[in-house]
Amino acid sequence: MERVAGHSDTEGRLRRLGDAVRAARKSQGLSQEALADAAGIDRSHMGKIERGERNVTLLNVIKIAAALDGSAADLLGKAGL
Repeated sequence: MERVAGHSDTEGRLRRLGDAVRAARKSQGLSQEALADAAGIDRSHMGKIERGERNVTLLNVIKIAAALDGSAADLLGKAGL
């Protein structure tokens, strides 16, 4: 069980989302810094998202998906959420 900001993610959902973000980023040949810049998110925060260490807001999921030329629904679907 992972603890994130006082909450537990017993199903590994944040890790799965992070894995989906990382896979999409790498498939497009983007560095973590380039994706963070395109999404308007701090690079260190993006790293924590990819590692499943942050409970991501819906607005940030939308920004990340847009920076990856996709939709939040696609990104969440790839994460199995």
